[in-house]
This record gives sequence, structure tokens and C-alpha cells, in this order.
Amino acid sequence: MNQDRVLEAFRQESGVLSDAISELSEAEWSLPTRCTPWTVRDLLGHVCVVIDWLPGMLDAPAPGAATISAADYYRPDDRFSPQTNSARIALAQDRAAEPADGAAFAEHFTATWQRVDRLCRVQPSSRTVWTRHGDAMLLPEYLLTRVVEVAVHGLDLADALGREPWLTSSAGDAVLELLLGAEQMAAADKLGWSQPHFLRKATGREPLDETEAAQIEQLGIRWLALG
Repeated sequence: MNQDRVLEAFRQESGVLSDAISELSEAEWSLPTRCTPWTVRDLLGHVCVVIDWLPGMLDAPAPGAATISAADYYRPDDRFSPQTNSARIALAQDRAAEPADGAAFAEHFTATWQRVDRLCRVQPSSRTVWTRHGDAMLLPEYLLTRVVEVAVHGLDLADALGREPWLTSSAGDAVLELLLGAEQMAAADKLGWSQPHFLRKATGREPLDETEAAQIEQLGIRWLALG
């Protein structure tokens, strides 16, 4: 996927998330999310962690060639094992515990994604990176996985807060293309689903009834392992 397009989706989706959390009450920060055992605060901690892998990746020597695409990145291997998930939960909770209050944490999130945006903006589209799982990826492909994180967990946060989803069309389009492939985007329109509804269904956040399951199967959707 084009790096400029992915970066624009990352900027827009991260920006609306910053806006959404900028005025949360302390009580709202403690609300539970569907991503058990995380609260709203913990889940934002996770989003900070997964975005903040990038500076270190860009500081490290680049691999010679990419071997993994964004879709391949979500293969169900040890990266989603119980042990890795336990570490993922702890990292998020540790990150969430750092800022003194919700307002400071919202500012921390904004500073985190803006730094990553600045660093990535000056990289060539041919730049490769090593992920923490040992995958060699093109930077735009890895950035697409970060768009997935911000977009899908943005839905989780909106639902936890009882708000309408703030999913941007640029991020929604990018994630749907990853799930479906560019050739199936038009076919997905026939379902008549909104992007938030589609992503909730496609990521297991809402159950599929029998008819919906058949429609999704016909589209040949790429089911992503999301720990």
C-alpha cells in the first residue's frame, strides 16, 4: 500500500482518537472495555505501546529485503500465544500507569503518535524494518498494521465510552482493503454495512449470524489473528 496513503490514514485516525480522549473524565478512564482485562486507560496504553515500537525499529539497521506483508504479519503463531498475550497486557498496564492523570495521558498519546508520524514521514517508501517478532517488512506495510491497531481499538474505546464510532474513512478504507484485498472492495459495498459495523463483524467483535457468515465467506475475507 502507498506510504503516503497509509501515513495519512494513521495521522487522521490518531488525530480523531486524540480529540476523543482529550476531555474524558477520570471515571471514564476507568471504564471496562471488551479487551479484558483492560480499562479505557489500559487499552490506550496498549495503543501507545504498539505505536511506540517504531522509533526503535527505525533506529536499528534495516533488513535487506521484506519477507512479510501486512496480512502475513497477523498469522496465528507464537506472537499470539498465552505467554505473549500476558506480556502484552502487562506492557499496556505499565504504560497506562505512567502519567499522573487522564489529561496527561491524553497528551502523552498525542506526543507519541506525532513523533512516529514525523519520523516516518522522512523515510523512503522502500525502507524496511525488523519487527519485534523478527519479521522483515516494508515500512508502509508495517504502518498499515499500526492503522489497524488505532482504528480497531478506537472502535473498542468508543463502545466502552458509549459514543458513536469516530472511525475515519481513510483508516476504514485501509483496513478493509487489508481484510478484503483491493479487488473485493466494491463487492463489500453490496452488504450495505457501515465501516464500523463491518470491522466489528470481521474482527470478531460482534457475532455473525448464519446469513452474514455466508456473505463474509463469499467475499473471501482475510481473518486476522488479533491477540
